[in-house]
Amino acid sequence: MNWASFASAAADLAQRGRALFERVGVLFIGTLRKDGSPRVSGCEFFFFEDDLYLGMMWQSRKALDLLCDPRCYLQSAVTDRNVTGGEFKLRGRAIEVSDTNKIERYCRALKQATGWAPEGPFHLFAIDIDGAAFIEYRQTGDQLLIEWRPGAPPEERLRKWTGSGLVD
Repeated sequence: MNWASFASAAADLAQRGRALFERVGVLFIGTLRKDGSPRVSGCEFFFFEDDLYLGMMWQSRKALDLLCDPRCYLQSAVTDRNVTGGEFKLRGRAIEVSDTNKIERYCRALKQATGWAPEGPFHLFAIDIDGAAFIEYRQTGDQLLIEWRPGAPPEERLRKWTGSGLVD
């Protein structure tokens, strides 16, 4: 499911997530190496034509991971120990974009929005979303969790802090 469809299915969750991604301008991506072990990397993103895109340096390890196994996990950058603003996570698959017209439009839009666009070869992936979650950490230790899966409305629950652990 592309970003626009996700935003239609879970508007509040998508709005929170996009705000967290855009607050820092980079996100973390979890990929799987050829041997199946995980890799976590920083990654630039851009919302364009109904999709969430990830641009990557040509032949970067994370791009090569995605070409072998497109499953990925995206997470907003946490910038302080209080996790101010919460934490947003997406699960999905990275679909390589090979349409040269779309890549050219992407580069023009990126240049207009940021003042920069890649000049040489690079990898471009659109994210096919199959799950999302938002966690808000409260001063009491409680956590508000909002989860979404395709075909169902977002589920919201409060995890209560008991002093020795969290209880759903």
